[in-house]
Amino acid sequence: MTEKKRALKPIVLASHPAGSAMPVIPISWGAKDPLARGPVIGTFTDPHHRNCIGTHSGAYSVYKALAVAAGALDPEHVPDLTNTSPTVAIGPFDSWHDPRRIVSMDPWGAVVGDVFADYIKKGYNIQPTIAVTRAHITLPEIVTEVKEGRIRADGDIVGAAGDCKVTKAAIEPVWHMPAIAERFQVSESELRRALFEYTGGMFPELVTRSDLHVLLPPIGGQSVYFFGDVASIPDLSKELTVRVHDECNGSDVFGSDICTCRPYLVHGIEECIKTAQRGGCGVIVYNRKEGRALGEVTKFLVYNARKRQEGGDRADMYFHRTECIAGVQDMRFQELMPDVLHWMGVRRIDRLVSMSDMKYNAITRSGIEVACRVSIPEGRIPEDAKVEMDAKKAAGYFTQEAPPTRDDLKKTRGRKLED
Repeated sequence: MTEKKRALKPIVLASHPAGSAMPVIPISWGAKDPLARGPVIGTFTDPHHRNCIGTHSGAYSVYKALAVAAGALDPEHVPDLTNTSPTVAIGPFDSWHDPRRIVSMDPWGAVVGDVFADYIKKGYNIQPTIAVTRAHITLPEIVTEVKEGRIRADGDIVGAAGDCKVTKAAIEPVWHMPAIAERFQVSESELRRALFEYTGGMFPELVTRSDLHVLLPPIGGQSVYFFGDVASIPDLSKELTVRVHDECNGSDVFGSDICTCRPYLVHGIEECIKTAQRGGCGVIVYNRKEGRALGEVTKFLVYNARKRQEGGDRADMYFHRTECIAGVQDMRFQELMPDVLHWMGVRRIDRLVSMSDMKYNAITRSGIEVACRVSIPEGRIPEDAKVEMDAKKAAGYFTQEAPPTRDDLKKTRGRKLED
């Protein structure tokens, strides 16, 4: 390990940069021409090129720093982006040019190697913040559905063995702080101050560089799984089903039965598959917001408190126990969630597979129409998760609606849907 170590460069505080041979490229958020908008440069191969606060890779940036310190990663490494361009084209759409519509991700993040090629040739280390690829996925629940004839193996969307073809995208967060502040109805200075203070001063540029308005926060990003034709998403003549899902490692991966997360995720995937087989597109948006963004440690502490309280786990104490530990019920802030939908050109959702009023309200307030909402079937709710469902009903957490029929969709669409 010692032989691999390289001498670290002298520290140049980003808050007090020295002169540079090449001027920093300004970012004009929302500009229609990507060259006028400018690339987001958060790399350190030349600190003088940086035009944002933070660095790429979100929460994984700390691992990159550790790799440099341990000598496993050359701090001068520049990614070779040959053949890494998206396997499926997405956009650009008018929403990409609206500085208020997309504020928490870079809509040009998947195509920086193309639109900023000249800058890259001049030595600017510009890195993608979005990657789009194709894959196959296999879920045991879908395999069972195929075997029992409830999902059709069409040889295209779904294979004979129950495997599914998907397009998938990985997205790192990129925050335009003036627009983020506006969305939360606070001043940019208040936002910067809070981010600085409550990350322990992690980014001094938040309070020393008023000329930099873009932040690459060290948080988890999101993944998107597309079933069917991605190009059909902005086409109002095509059906669109969407499930926006917030991470729950215990249920999604390990099958914990204290909540409905995996059952609802799987139900969303089933609905997406059926929509794709009808000629539309199904979309799963998966956000890294574990435990309502309170974190998994907090979530497990709440589990203990709920189970051990007098009278056992009760719906009337569900949110109270969370507030006692975390100080708040929920920190997902769905206000930022619709950005990814605008990135993919969504204007209308036929079937939103969600009972959450917070998600529904955030989507519709952002200008996207929702025709109907799809509840989780009663039989999919684990016995131990019924406390959660009862608590959410009592708290007005969601509105429960019956799944729409094909005739309902035809009426709301005002056109004939393909059967």
